[in-house]
Amino acid sequence: MARRRRGFAYRILRGLVLALVAWAAITIVAVVALRWVDPPFTTFIATDRIAHVFDDDYTFRHDWRDWDAISKHAAVAVIAAEDQTFPAHHGFDFKQIDKALQDRERGRRVRGASTISQQVAKNLFLWRDQGWVRKGLEAGVTVLVELCWSKQRILEVYLNVAEFGRGTYGVQAASQRYFRKDAARLTRSEAALLAAVLPAPTRFRVQAPTRYVQRRQAWIQRQMAALGGTSYLARLD
Repeated sequence: MARRRRGFAYRILRGLVLALVAWAAITIVAVVALRWVDPPFTTFIATDRIAHVFDDDYTFRHDWRDWDAISKHAAVAVIAAEDQTFPAHHGFDFKQIDKALQDRERGRRVRGASTISQQVAKNLFLWRDQGWVRKGLEAGVTVLVELCWSKQRILEVYLNVAEFGRGTYGVQAASQRYFRKDAARLTRSEAALLAAVLPAPTRFRVQAPTRYVQRRQAWIQRQMAALGGTSYLARLD
């Protein structure tokens, strides 16, 4: 009986290891391919659409735009709002991670420490859970993305897959929904407003911004100016 149990446990472990190896191989191939190929969807988009397949009030919006067809104000706004060390780091902002850990130890509200690269990895291949398994996989995919893609490509993908409201993915869909214009024509103020809802895009609303969102929009605009405006993007090269 004990030998049979050990054999059963071994088969389960072997199956899990093989599944992980297969997932890793597929992910590596996908990351390399996505350096040039625009992703048609992400796991976040897929799970969101499946969850609302019978919801008549749900409208899905997603329209890819290449880097040159996106306002550079939008690019600077998400960097200012989400990851101001983006051009310099290699996927992880260890100072922000350390601050988040300190806040947790002190019982404070834990701040977000994910970089844009980490968010791209999570959105494309993983799920919304905050468990350690997902975080470990996220770290591995983030390393792959940073090794295989340019910073401009990472930011281009992020701008096209980030959620800006219920069922609204990507800056082009958001620009059309909220401002009735293409993403290429977004102003600095509009771009900052879109970036202001990124921490909680289903709770914060672009079309009806709370005082908190308005304050965050103003803060993002100040940060954009402090970074040097669109000239800051030269650091991506």
